[in-house]
Amino acid sequence: MSQSEHNHSHNHTHGHVHTNNKKILLISFLIIGIFMIVEIIGGFVANSLALLSDGLHMFSDTISLGVALLAFIYAEKHATKNKTFGYKRFEILAALFNGVTLFVIGIFIIFEAVDRFFNPMTVKSADMLIISTIGLIVNIVVATLMFKGGDTHHNINMRGAFLHVIGDLLGSVGAIAAAILIWFFNWTIADPIASIIVSLLIIKSSWGITKSSINILMEGTPSDVNMNETINTITNEPQIVNVHDCHIWTISNEMNALSCHAVVPNDMTIEEGEQLLNRLEHRLEHLNIQHMTIQFETPHHKHDDDTLCSAVYAEK
Repeated sequence: MSQSEHNHSHNHTHGHVHTNNKKILLISFLIIGIFMIVEIIGGFVANSLALLSDGLHMFSDTISLGVALLAFIYAEKHATKNKTFGYKRFEILAALFNGVTLFVIGIFIIFEAVDRFFNPMTVKSADMLIISTIGLIVNIVVATLMFKGGDTHHNINMRGAFLHVIGDLLGSVGAIAAAILIWFFNWTIADPIASIIVSLLIIKSSWGITKSSINILMEGTPSDVNMNETINTITNEPQIVNVHDCHIWTISNEMNALSCHAVVPNDMTIEEGEQLLNRLEHRLEHLNIQHMTIQFETPHHKHDDDTLCSAVYAEK
């Protein structure tokens, strides 16, 4: 073919049904929300920072689980002329919200804990132990529900909500340990120490989910896609002379997209082009590319050699 031809291949197998995730989130939202009230009240009664901080973390969890649930609902809305990819990125925004709130809560608890080192307070260890133990049981139940029933591995929105619950679980463990040390040894310092340890774990978890969310929103290369391997797969086709203007990014969970220009011979027929695209679509699917757009160009088509993928990414 003498003229450039635009070929678009769309794979719609990425349509993930969020029904189970939504159901799990709704149940988790109700359980966490109810116990959050109990734990915050218990924190004030027992005068325990570890217990109160865990309750405040549960409060943020209640909000975050609600946001994650709304994100799943909005993500299922159909694409429109104004939102051609629909509302799938609501899930990424929810994950970013969860990551940032986790980070802020972790920093807040550390500041409060440092203050308690200089201004120690009497802690009712028995009340603290009872409430934190119940909290641990609640968090284990919710975490198990989310891990077994939800997609906490691939779906970043679900993973963000799950990390909130895991942070709560660790907070309950810390509160229990502190309560035991205070009860038997009167080590009131154990309360702020447990708070700091749990906060550092929360901050570490929040950094991972925040970093992943920002990478997606900045349209960075997905972590589960090898750029060089993808380019080599395309250029290994004998009919493709070269590839340039290559971009790979994540639209939303389980939906990685690729866009590039491929230089093909002048005499390639439409039928040969379709066969080539079918082969590429099949091979790229195995490299975690679910949506691809490849523009065919002849060698005479003007393009900047500096944008050749092989040149740009050879050193990476």
